[in-house]
Amino acid sequence: MQERTHKIPESVLVVIHTPELDVLLMERADRQDFWQSVTGSKDFPEEELRTTAVREVQEETGIRIGADGNVPAECLVDWQLSNFYEIYPVWRHRYAPGVTKNLEHVFGLQVPRTVPLALSPREHSRYLWLPWREAADRCFSPSNAEAILQLPARLPACRHDQNGTR
Repeated sequence: MQERTHKIPESVLVVIHTPELDVLLMERADRQDFWQSVTGSKDFPEEELRTTAVREVQEETGIRIGADGNVPAECLVDWQLSNFYEIYPVWRHRYAPGVTKNLEHVFGLQVPRTVPLALSPREHSRYLWLPWREAADRCFSPSNAEAILQLPARLPACRHDQNGTR
């Protein structure tokens, strides 16, 4: 596989939340007081969006989704919502010259509040759980805030036991 030199301008945003609508936010390691949900670009153009979401959630939080994970696969829901936005100038150097826009696809992931977390220190310095409205207010990204505000209308039928599995 070839090494990628530029980020692909197509990404996922995964709003991780509890059944009670508390939302996980993480502070970016490279920008103090920039709080966000899980985000990440495709590794290659043909990568399935769901695969990107599963990978990014595990890389950034340590949460494993699916048969061998600590959260059932059906708890990750593609909201069939996309945002096309201007890439912040501070991060444009990560993309090919002339790329200024990104296409973001939104997912929701319901987890129990007790799910174990292991942040990637390269990406995030700390985390907190907030009620959904407070979480939306804390996000630096308008598309992330808007996605969180849609959370009450997008709850999945997902159940966990006390260990975080179904």
